[in-house]
Amino acid sequence: MRMGYDLVLEQQQKLIMTPELRLALKILQLPAIELEEYIKQELEENPVLEIVENAQEEKSEKAEDKEPKEEASFDEIDWKEYLQYQGKNYYLENNINEEKPEFSYENFITYNDTLKDYLLFQLNTAKISKKERKIGQYIIESLDDNGYLCMETSDMSDILKVKLTEVQKALKIVQAFDPPGVGAINLSECLLIQMKLKGIKDENLETIVKEYLDDIAGNRIGIIAKKLSISVKEAQEYSDIIKNLEPKPGRAFYCGRECRYVVPDVYIEKINDEYVIIINDSYGGRLMINNYYKNIINTQDKSAEAMKFINEKLSSAVWLIKSLEQRKNTLYRVVKSIIDYQIDFFEKGDGHLKTMTLKNIADEIEVHESTVSRAISGKYAQTPKGIFDIKYFFKSGVETSFGEEISSESIKKRIRSIICEEDATKPHSDQAIADKLKKEGYKISRRTVAKYRDEMDIPASSRRRRY
Repeated sequence: MRMGYDLVLEQQQKLIMTPELRLALKILQLPAIELEEYIKQELEENPVLEIVENAQEEKSEKAEDKEPKEEASFDEIDWKEYLQYQGKNYYLENNINEEKPEFSYENFITYNDTLKDYLLFQLNTAKISKKERKIGQYIIESLDDNGYLCMETSDMSDILKVKLTEVQKALKIVQAFDPPGVGAINLSECLLIQMKLKGIKDENLETIVKEYLDDIAGNRIGIIAKKLSISVKEAQEYSDIIKNLEPKPGRAFYCGRECRYVVPDVYIEKINDEYVIIINDSYGGRLMINNYYKNIINTQDKSAEAMKFINEKLSSAVWLIKSLEQRKNTLYRVVKSIIDYQIDFFEKGDGHLKTMTLKNIADEIEVHESTVSRAISGKYAQTPKGIFDIKYFFKSGVETSFGEEISSESIKKRIRSIICEEDATKPHSDQAIADKLKKEGYKISRRTVAKYRDEMDIPASSRRRRY
C-alpha cells in the first residue's frame, strides 16, 4: 500500500460558537441579581457604555429627527437610528412612563440576637464567680448553631488549665439557661435536661430517652411497651411527651449566616381580567453609548490605533445591548406562553396545575428546548398567587380517566389531603391511597404514591399510626 500526502478540498457545515453567541446565551441564563452584577462589571471595563437616567425621553426625542436605515458599519454608524432602535419594549409600552422607586434590601436588614448572644447575656447577669463566668464564656463559644456542645469537658479543662470539676460545674450553669436543653452533648442528654427543667420525673420515660429513641423515631410503640412491660397506650403517651420536646434548642435563633433574598425576574399582575407581564430590567432601558465616543467616531482626525480600540469596545457594547433586548423578548414570550398554558392555575390555584414540559413551551414559541431551559434557569416570577421559581410550572404528571393530564404537584396536594383526613389509628397504606385516587379518576400506581409521599417528607403508614 502506497502512503503519501494529498491536498483535498471539501465543504462542511459546522455550528461555531462565536464569542458573541456565548455572550448572548450567558446573558439569557443569568437571573436578575447576577445580570445586574455583570452589567456593573461591563460598565467598569467598557468606557463606551454608560447609564442614562432619563433614557426613554432621550430616545423619544432622537427618534423624531430621522427615519431608520437598514444597515450601517461601525465607521458609518447613524447614532440617531441606533438610539431609535435601542430599547423598543413593545411589551412594556403601557408602563414606559411609570416611575417606580428603587428599593434597597439593606433598608430592611435588622440585627437579631444569636443563640450565643442570648446565652452570654444570661451568663453576664448570673450571680457567679469571675472564674465560672470565664469558663462559661468558653463553653458558650463552643456550642454549635443547634445548641449542642462540640467539645469534651476534659479538653476544655486542659485548654483553660482548670479542674475538670470546675468545667462541669460551669456547664451545669449554662445548661440551666434558656432555651431548655442547650449545652447538651447529644440528643438524649438534651431531652433529659428539658424534662428536668419542666419538672417531669418518670423512670420509664427516662429509660425510653436513654435507650429507645430509635424505636420512638420508627414509631415502634409495641416493642417499647413489651420491653418495659407497660401497656401500648402508656407507651404512646410517653412517645407524645418526647415528641413535644425540642431536639434542637438553638434553631429558633438567628445563626449569623447571610440572608438570601429572592428578587423576581418577572412580575405578573392581573389588571382588568388580563395578566400583564413586566420584566425586571433596571439597566436594559438605560444602557446607552457614551456621547464622547460618538463624537470621536464622527471626527475626521482619528488614529488607527484609537479607532481599533473604540470599534472593539463599541462592538462589544452594541452586542451587549442587543443581547439584553433579546433576553427580555425571549423571557417575555416564555412567561406569556406559560400563563396561557397554566391559566387554570392562575385562576383557581395549585390543584389545577397541568402537566407541562419544556417541549410544550418550545414548540409554542418556536425555539429550541435548551433556549427555554436557559430562559427559566434560576429565575423567579412574582404572581398574584405568590413568588414561584419559574421551573415550578414545569411538572410531569399522570393521565386521568377522562383523558386529561394532571401535574404531579396536584397529585401531591391530593395525597396530602387524603393523609390529613385519615384516621390516625388506621392510616392509609400507599396501596389504599392509590386505590382511592383511581376511584377519583387518577391513573396512578402504588410505587408512584410512595415516591410522591417521600418527596413530601411524609412517613409511611407504619410510622404515622397512633396506638
